[in-house]
Formats: sequence, structure tokens, C-alpha cells
Amino acid sequence: MKFYAVARGRKTGIFTSWSEAERQVKGFAGARFKSFKTKQEALAFLEDPSYINSASSTKDIDCAPKKKKTTQHQTATYEYPENAVMVYTDGGAIGNPGPGGYGVVFETGETFSGGFNLTTNNRMELLAVIVALEALEGEARPICLHSDSRYVVNGITKNWAKTWKKKGWKKADGSPAMNPDLWQHLLDLLPSLDVRFIWVKGHAGNPLNEACDHLANSTARMPGLPDDTGYLKSRIDSD
Repeated sequence: MKFYAVARGRKTGIFTSWSEAERQVKGFAGARFKSFKTKQEALAFLEDPSYINSASSTKDIDCAPKKKKTTQHQTATYEYPENAVMVYTDGGAIGNPGPGGYGVVFETGETFSGGFNLTTNNRMELLAVIVALEALEGEARPICLHSDSRYVVNGITKNWAKTWKKKGWKKADGSPAMNPDLWQHLLDLLPSLDVRFIWVKGHAGNPLNEACDHLANSTARMPGLPDDTGYLKSRIDSD
């Protein structure tokens, strides 16, 4: 008999069947679980999820990203902090520019969505992140925010946005940095929150990322969407 210890999942504890344990961890972002030959080893793992008995033949099946060699097109490795708030965001525009929408999905099941009659992919990706962080105002726990937009993730983790702001919202070549209104809003939200930006590959079967994509796309197709005044202003300014 094997003992399946779930340290992070829908329900934690020790299970004696894989089907029961799988229900607790499948599709649960950041799930952490292992199988053991003895109940004592399973209990030790629950008390300290970093516990590994070298004599055990247990295979580590932690769902957090592992440290491994990756290509430039793969997701960066990341180790989730304990008690983190897990949230996924996505956005897009049909035709780019065109009708657009954004989606936000929390691991707890809470969702947010919205859209505009004319906007861009990048604006919706940014707005999804802004809406997620506004919903977490005052949150003291670490926040793991997942996005499939390298524009958004690199804009923060590589300090692109801060550099553009210092240059008067100009890029290194002197051309205008797009979406300064949304970047400024996002930068204003970050100092009071402990946010980790994590890039995930889109359309790769991640259930929460897929849920965000569905919200964004379905909203973009809704009639009567409002104007994206920030986008309209940028078009006027560029003329």
C-alpha cells in the first residue's frame, strides 16, 4: 500500500488511493504532494514538505516549477512561497486593435472580467493585472501573479516600465513607450503589495490560464462595450 501526502491542495492530509489524492491536486496551481511507502514518512512530509527520506523510493511529484535547464521560449523556473495568493490573468483584442477583453481567475474560484469596443492585446493584458491587484488591496501574503504576456512580465521583472518612466515614457531608441497610463497605474499598485510576476505559456492546458482566456474572449464578443478612453487618447496624441 502507498500513502499519498497532500501538503498543498484542495484538501490536505494522507490518502491511501491515488484517485482520491488526485482529486485534491489536479488543476490546483502550486499543489505539493508525494507518495510514500509508509505512513510515518507521509506524516513527516506533512509536517515539513521539504522532508525527503533518501532511503525511500518515493518520486517527488511536487507541482511547483522545478529548477532545470530551459530554452528561451520556456517558462522561467519558480518556487512558490508558502501561503501565497495564486492568481492568473489574461487579455486580448480581436484584430488587435479591435474589441477586447480581460479575465482574472483566482485559485479560490473568484473571477473578474471586462472589456472595450476598441483596444489592444497589450492594454488588456495590463488591465487584467491591474484589476487583479486592485482586488488584493491590503493583502499581506505573497501574491503569485501568472500571465502569458512577456510584455507585462518583462515590463516589471526586467524594469522596462520603470526605465521608460524615467525617460519620460520613451524607449531606448527615443520612440514612445506604449500604454503609459496603464503602466503608471500598475507601478503605483506595486509598492504596497508583495507580488511575484510569473510567466506561463498560453494555450498549454493550464486550467486557470485557459479560464482567463475564455473570460477575455467571451467578453470581447459582448455587444455594447464601452470606449477605452486611454487607447483613444493615445491615438489622438499620435496623429
